[in-house]
Amino acid sequence: MNHGHETLALLLFSAFVATTLAITTWVSRNRHGSAEEFYVGGRLFSPMENGFAIAGDYMSAASFLGISGLIALYGYDGMLYSVGFLVAWLVVLFLVAELVRNCGRFTLADVVASRMSERPVRIAAGTSSVTVSVLYLVAQMVGAGSLVGLLLGGSSGAAQTWTVVGVGALMVVYVTLGGMRATTWIQIVKAVLLMAGALALTVLVLVRFGGDFNQLLTTAAARSGHGLDFLAPGLRYGGDWTARLDFISLGLALVLGTAGLPHILSRFYTVPTARAARRSVVWSIGLIGSFYLMTIVLGFGAAALLGSDTVRASNAAGNTAVPLLAHDLGGGAGSAGGTVLFAVVAAIAFATILAVVAGITLASSASVAHDLYASLRSRSKRGKPYSEVAVARVAAGGIGVVAIALGLLAKDLNVAFLVGLAFAVAASANLPVLLYSLFWRGFTTRGAVWSVYGGLVPAVLLVIVSPVVSGSPESLFPGADFQFFPLQNPGLVSIPLGFLAGWLGTVTSHEVPDAAKHAETEVRSLTGAGAA
Repeated sequence: MNHGHETLALLLFSAFVATTLAITTWVSRNRHGSAEEFYVGGRLFSPMENGFAIAGDYMSAASFLGISGLIALYGYDGMLYSVGFLVAWLVVLFLVAELVRNCGRFTLADVVASRMSERPVRIAAGTSSVTVSVLYLVAQMVGAGSLVGLLLGGSSGAAQTWTVVGVGALMVVYVTLGGMRATTWIQIVKAVLLMAGALALTVLVLVRFGGDFNQLLTTAAARSGHGLDFLAPGLRYGGDWTARLDFISLGLALVLGTAGLPHILSRFYTVPTARAARRSVVWSIGLIGSFYLMTIVLGFGAAALLGSDTVRASNAAGNTAVPLLAHDLGGGAGSAGGTVLFAVVAAIAFATILAVVAGITLASSASVAHDLYASLRSRSKRGKPYSEVAVARVAAGGIGVVAIALGLLAKDLNVAFLVGLAFAVAASANLPVLLYSLFWRGFTTRGAVWSVYGGLVPAVLLVIVSPVVSGSPESLFPGADFQFFPLQNPGLVSIPLGFLAGWLGTVTSHEVPDAAKHAETEVRSLTGAGAA
């Protein structure tokens, strides 16, 4: 890699950072420090703006870099992520979007706590939201690290470390200064950039093959080293039963996880009405769907033009396939076009990471302040209470530190795969309690608390004893071996456990469910009467 594109990419990226910081300062001048302003931007966004922002929040580095990389390495099996991430939106659209907008104010816990005794439910939901967010943040940090390693030629450890620290610091600045309004505008800018970049690359790949998609696929198969098996299921998840169950487990986690992601749920509160929430989901499905179609072309394009071995040599997990593809499409090594295109794509991917990271940090700091701090403070009446927003700002800093530490630890794993773990935890801990409290009349406080912990604890424990953490050369700790759960993704076991625990807790509790409160919640969730 020559020196020109490093400088150019860093310049473009610095321009993006400067723009976003300008947005942040401009927004922070015009704000009132109310909780509503900080958490949900005063609920003033239009469906189209929110649709773009949701898309910006959802199309993470994992999508752009990770999925294309997996398709470039495994062909057909890599496409599971594209399909799973998109189908998940139907669950959100039909089951969650409007109801959540009507029932809650700022966080997931609001929806559940509206008809339970608040403290235990808020503490449980807050804990699980923070866990999911931190896992998701780690994935973004790893993406940032491997990108900069590639940019600065060679994957120098120091450069990766400083990148992760830098991204962490920037996200804390965005969130503490600008709150939801700044974060939303950063996501809208980023969604536009990402769509434009992906579209340009897709067109270039298709032009290279004269618009013949068939030829693209056959060339990809030929250069993948696997022949036509590359286009058939089974390269990554075929073979023994463990791999097949892993496939089902991952599919379940991806499809059910989105509806439990705290940073996606909190986006529904930024619009004035439930109808607007539904319309913003339709906007985002259009954007996200077309984007994932493009990642498929980019993945096969990378396999066809670079060959799977080149991709693997640059980054074992495939995270750098798209920037390398851009370099090739622009004219290859040493050409000005290659340099420019590589720099643009790298800068867009980086912008993507920053925007997503800001959204997640905001959602998890809201959970800490609005759910955990508010509940725990009500127990101890000592001392002067701090405002929720002040606590959220401090929490953003704390979450940043944790994410940086874990990001440095996990820097050799595939980003799409790490996001799969976050989705599994969200689907196990957040989705069951959300669906039960919206649709089950007899649901009780004990059921809610059991449901959250019954999904959260098994999901996290199963990841710890899975091949991801120990027991194989690709693990986090390759030297150790305390692995006795065969699947890489815990969803298949932990999601049913979350639902089961919620049912068990409810059936065994002596609390009489409050019929009036449920009726009120039901009316509010369906009609929006009395919604915040």
